[in-house]
Amino acid sequence: MKTLGRKEEIERLQKIAESKQAEFVAVYGRRRIGKTFLIREFFKNEFTFYATGLANANTQKQLTSFTIFVNQSFEKDYGTFNNWLEAFNVLIKELKKRKGKKIIFLDELPWFDTKKSDFISGLEFFWNSWASANADVKLIVCGSAASWIINKLIKNKGGLHNRLTARIKLEPFTLHETELFLQSKGIALDRYQIVQLYMVMGGIPYYLNHVQKGLSAAQNIQQLCFEKNGLLKSEFTFIWSSLFTNASKHETIIRKIVELGGSAKREEIMSSANLSTGGDVSTKLKELEESGFVTGYTSYGTTSSKKTYCVSDFYSMFYLKFIAPGNKKSFNTWLNKIDDPSVKAWEGITFEQVCLQHMPQIKNALKISGVSSEETTWQVKGNGKTKGTQIDLIIDRRDRIVNLCEVKFSIAPFTITKSYDGDLRNKLNTFKETTKTRKAIFLTMITTYGLVQNEYSRSIVQNEITMDDLFISV
Repeated sequence: MKTLGRKEEIERLQKIAESKQAEFVAVYGRRRIGKTFLIREFFKNEFTFYATGLANANTQKQLTSFTIFVNQSFEKDYGTFNNWLEAFNVLIKELKKRKGKKIIFLDELPWFDTKKSDFISGLEFFWNSWASANADVKLIVCGSAASWIINKLIKNKGGLHNRLTARIKLEPFTLHETELFLQSKGIALDRYQIVQLYMVMGGIPYYLNHVQKGLSAAQNIQQLCFEKNGLLKSEFTFIWSSLFTNASKHETIIRKIVELGGSAKREEIMSSANLSTGGDVSTKLKELEESGFVTGYTSYGTTSSKKTYCVSDFYSMFYLKFIAPGNKKSFNTWLNKIDDPSVKAWEGITFEQVCLQHMPQIKNALKISGVSSEETTWQVKGNGKTKGTQIDLIIDRRDRIVNLCEVKFSIAPFTITKSYDGDLRNKLNTFKETTKTRKAIFLTMITTYGLVQNEYSRSIVQNEITMDDLFISV
C-alpha cells in the first residue's frame, strides 16, 4: 500500500520533522485509514522509541508490553513497570542518553488508557517535565478512537491542555485519490465501477488494497463481502471494539439510522431504539461524528439542534443493509442481487452521500469554489392536504443563490419525464413557499452520465454535474 494521496499530510509531517521546537503531534482517523502506515513510511521506521497499545488488555498487560518495548529499544532488562509514572520516568532517563533528534511514536494510544490506570498522568509527566523543553523531541501519537484523541488530548482541561503542537486527521481517499490508487495497482475500472466500489468501502486504503485486478466491481464486492473468508464479511465487529470501550450503544444508534433509511433525527433514533437518555444519545452521536461514522446536517432554516444524522461510513451502511442479514445462498449472493429493488434504493441513498462528501468538487464544477456557502438538507412533512417533500442537498450561497440539488444514480443518461418534471416543480414551489427565501433558486442535477436533453431538462435545470466532476482534484 502506498502513501499516494497523502500529499498535504506528508508536507505537514516534513515541517514537523524539520522544526526547531519540541513537537507533540496527534494523528487520528477511522480504523484502516492508514495512520500507522503513513507514519512508518514517512519516518522509514527509524524511531528512537516505538510502542503500541494492546487491544482489550488490562493495565498490567499494557505495562508489561510497554516494558518489553523499552527493553528492546534500549537493550536493557528492566522488570515490569509498576505504574505509568515509573514507565515514563525510565523512558525519559533512556532518551536523555541519546544524542540528536528523537522520534517517539506511540501507536494506538487510547488502548494504553485502561480504567484507573493513570496513563494520562504519566503522559503528562513525560511531556511537561522533560519532552516539551527539548527541541529535538518529536512525539507522534496515533489512535483510531477519534473521540478519545479529541476528549483526552485536544480538549484536555488538565495538564495536557493546549499541549498538542499539531493534529492531523486522516480522511478517506476522495474519488480522485481512489482512482489513482487503483491505477497504481494496475486495476483498470471505469469510473462508474469505481463509484460502485466506493459506495461499498469508501476511500479506505486498506479495503481498496484488497481489490483484485481482473475482476469487475461486482465480482470484487462479492469476493470481499460475501465469500466465506471475505475481508469485509466480519470487519464490522472489529471496527467497534477498536473504537469504543463500550460500543453497544454506538452500534445500536448506527443500526437504527440504517433501519430508518440511512438518515434520522435524534428524537427518531431515540424512539426507534427505545433510548430514554437524550444527553447520552447526543454524546454518542457526537462521538460517532468525530470518528467519521455519521455526519450531522442542519436542515435549511433551522437551528443546529435539529440536525439530521446520516450514516457517512459507506462500509457500515453496506454491511448492515446486505451483509449482516445473511443469505442462505452464499454462491454469487451479490451478483444475483444487482438488479434487486433494495440495491437500487441503496445506490440512490449512497450516491447522495458520495456527493455530500465531495462538496469541494461540486462547488468547483459550479464555479463557486471561492464563494462562502453552507451545505444543508431540507424536508417538510405532508399534512393530509399536501404531500411531504425533501431535498437531500442544498448549497446556500453567500452570493444570494440557493442550489437545490437532485441526485440520481443510473447506468445511463438520466431522463426527466413529464411526471418527474411536475415533481421537481412542486418541490421548488414548496421550498419557496415554506422557507420564504428571497434568494434565487437554481435547480442542479447531479447524475452519473448527465441528462438526456429534452424539453423538460432544458426548461427547468440551471446546472448539470456529472460523475466525472466528482473525480476532479481540488
